Amino acid sequence: MDNQQNLPQAAEIAIVGGGIVGCCVAYHLAKLGKTDIVLLEQGQLSCGTTRHAAGLVGQLRSNPAMTSLFRYSTQLYSELETETGPATGWTQTGSVTVARTDDRMTMLLRTAASARAQGVDVDVDVDVITPDAAKDKWPVMQVEDVKGGLWMPGDGKANPTDLTQSLAKGARMRGAQIA
Repeated sequence: MDNQQNLPQAAEIAIVGGGIVGCCVAYHLAKLGKTDIVLLEQGQLSCGTTRHAAGLVGQLRSNPAMTSLFRYSTQLYSELETETGPATGWTQTGSVTVARTDDRMTMLLRTAASARAQGVDVDVDVDVITPDAAKDKWPVMQVEDVKGGLWMPGDGKANPTDLTQSLAKGARMRGAQIA
């Protein structure tokens, strides 16, 4: 849909906002088989807060539901470009989180234990690392006061604007309309 003249008078599902969330909702509803979807955006897709996002994608969160959601997201982002065509900017870079105090290191160890309880393969997806190992991952880091850290090899980054466009195309491919 390129203009308001083609705007339908009714739709089973109307989504307001063409940022990454709106396009993701349209994509997933269309993937579930819904076809009477209209996504409405007052400007251009991803013209609001989405274009300001850093695009960092970390998988581990404080509760199992959020961890599952972010782990699913990294899987989706890694496959979406192949499915839809437009680049997503997804790059699996891994991430390092470090601790400079004993209390913070204890929290990171608890995070690793929580990951195990949430079904994350700690031997593959989370690694407790030494300060020197953290420096090997990011050589510009000063580690003299670092106690240790966590390495999450599955984390990465995506270009939020490109990712939004790819999600929108995937929704359109399945019948959703975007105006």
